[in-house]
Amino acid sequence: MAGRERAGHEDAPVTSADRVPGWSRGLLTVAALVIVMAGMRAAEPILVPFVVSLFFAIIAAPALIWLQGKGVPATLAVVLVVAGLLLCGTGIVVLLGTSLNDFSAALPGYQDRILQETSRLLDMLEARGLHLSRQQIMDVANPAAAMRLVASVLKGLGGVLTNSFLIFLTVILILLEASEFPEKLRAAFGDPKVYSARYALFAANLKRYFVIKTAGSLATGVAAAIWVWALGVDFALLWGLVAFLLNYVPNLGSIIAAVPPILLAFIQFGPARAVAMAAGYTVVNVVLGNFVEPRFLGRGLGLSTLVVFLSLVFWGWIWGPVGMLFSVPLTMTVKIALESSEETRWIAIFLGPEPVAEERPPMVKASKS
Repeated sequence: MAGRERAGHEDAPVTSADRVPGWSRGLLTVAALVIVMAGMRAAEPILVPFVVSLFFAIIAAPALIWLQGKGVPATLAVVLVVAGLLLCGTGIVVLLGTSLNDFSAALPGYQDRILQETSRLLDMLEARGLHLSRQQIMDVANPAAAMRLVASVLKGLGGVLTNSFLIFLTVILILLEASEFPEKLRAAFGDPKVYSARYALFAANLKRYFVIKTAGSLATGVAAAIWVWALGVDFALLWGLVAFLLNYVPNLGSIIAAVPPILLAFIQFGPARAVAMAAGYTVVNVVLGNFVEPRFLGRGLGLSTLVVFLSLVFWGWIWGPVGMLFSVPLTMTVKIALESSEETRWIAIFLGPEPVAEERPPMVKASKS
């Protein structure tokens, strides 16, 4: 019996994959990843508008489904949803354009005043016997650099939104195709139950993440704008928009969004108003980011802090400021896709905040029917 098994094993055909050593396959995989990343970076003018369009389409999908559930024809529902998106997008573009132009014009004066206040603070410390190198302080912690960083991110986003016609045309086509995609998926694969269940799980969890995250980001932006306006600091609407956008980047985004208004409060009114600004941002981010959003999202729809930082660096290197803004949603999309399959769920666990797979996250379950 053992001889027959050995003979059968010897007679088994040897494929080309069996002849390739393991290290060679690993090297080919790394080379393929490098080529893909280089292609993504080179195709930034095409891919970034498509990613922005996909983001808007996912956000608009629940409204489209709700309208169709009320008996509205699919084409009319798409027109109504896109009209709403166009109205919101126009408002964002107008707000971003006017506020950014005013902020860019005032930025040199703000930077000079920041340097003056920093020099004054160092003089106070030296008078108390604490001598620090001014040049080293400016090299390590230059507050003016934070203002330039926010300005560059907003300019990058504004550059993408100028291509609004292509973005909204792509959104319309994606929404029109969305209703037919499950039927195409069933027709394309032989076992419709497996792929339909995986697609339903992926689509439901992705839609749930984006809707809840957008609602939390909107609440964060509104609260930040109201607090900045209440303290009398310039550009309250701009900083509310910044807080809304950067809330998609957990932990790091809230810190970056809080730095410019805190610095402006320090410049305009002094340390007491800056402390009040920091306290307000802290309360908003702690309440919404640590209690409200996790309550609705669950631990399963999250990323570890290390993965957030690495995704910020990676997508920022690939697509610049726009990649930094969409870094966490893109990485979260990959994680949800991995979570939708039992074969790749272990990778999603490593990307998530939980150290071990001790319990299933409260995510949407696919239907067994």
